[in-house]
Order: sequence, then structure tokens, then C-alpha cells
Amino acid sequence: MSKTVEFYFDLGSPATYLAYTQLPTICAQHDAQLVYIPILLGGVFKATGNASPATVPAKGQYMFQDLDRYAKRYGVPLKFNPHFPINTLMLMRAVTGIQLRAPDRFGAFIDCLFKALWVDGRPLDEPETVAAVLSQNGFDPQQVLTLTADEEVKSVLKDNTEKAVKRGVFGAPSMFVDNRLYFGQDRLDFVIEALG
Repeated sequence: MSKTVEFYFDLGSPATYLAYTQLPTICAQHDAQLVYIPILLGGVFKATGNASPATVPAKGQYMFQDLDRYAKRYGVPLKFNPHFPINTLMLMRAVTGIQLRAPDRFGAFIDCLFKALWVDGRPLDEPETVAAVLSQNGFDPQQVLTLTADEEVKSVLKDNTEKAVKRGVFGAPSMFVDNRLYFGQDRLDFVIEALG
């Protein structure tokens, strides 16, 4: 029986972006199912008393150097977003909405947003920038905006976030294999072992 990797993610985390670039291949190589679970990282931080490493200047500086090293190792582009940190509430509602209402477009949707944030360095907390990115990638910004106001969508994102905290999630990316938590894109080797 194939295993499952439950991937708790928020677009606003550069470490999550790096994990996202690697997990589909890892899962394909190990005949595992990758399950994307959108959460609101700000909600997780509030519930757990955690904060972004970037709030500690020396740690933040190191973190971005370290992420750059990993990006080079993985052979993927990464640009520090000058608008970081970005409030991702509307973005993560949009992601949740697309996952619920247009699952066949989900991959393309998160692809374009991750690229806009962590390759192009776009300010995705500005509605006009989000609209431009969506339009350029074949999405209707008005339809996506409507999804962000959908009560079921809001409820699912909140529920995902609360369930994540109950499972022990304190940051992103967080992955579960066999109900065991692996935190951080630098723990993907342990995910691979767990899938072994």
C-alpha cells in the first residue's frame, strides 16, 4: 500500500516554496500520494506562540542564506521577496477556494503564485498585483476574489489551520508521513526515509 505525505503549507514561507519544488518528485519516486493542505501560517503562529525566524535579525539573515544554499542544491530559482513578510490571508483563502471548487486547476494556481512570490519577488499583498499575476496565468481575478469571500472556503481554511495546530504543527512547511511530523524543507531526507 502506498504511503501519503500530508503537506501543510502557506505560500508566504520561502522554506515552504522550496519543499513544494521537491515533494512532487519525491512522492513520484516513492509511489506516494502528496496531499496539499492549505493553512494560515499567521494563525498557526498565533495559536502556538511561534514567530517567523525573520523576526530575529541574525537568525533571519542566516535563514535566507541557508535557503539560498538549498535552492542551489535543488537547482531551483529563489529570490528573496523584498516585500516579505506578506499577509497571506486572502491568498490562502484563494488557494483553498481553488482546491475546493476547481481542483483540476489547483496545481497551476499554486505554481503561478509561488513563482510570483519566490522567483519574481512580487508584492502579493497588493490586490492589483495579485489580479495581474492571475490574469497573466489564465485565471479570472474576479472569480478568485469571489472565492475568498465564500463562507465554506473561509471555514475550511480555518478548520485546516486548527487541525494542524492540534496535530502539533507550529510552522510551515510541515509534513506528515504515517502520522509523524517532519518540520522544515531541510527535513525532506527524513520524509524520504519514512517513505522508504
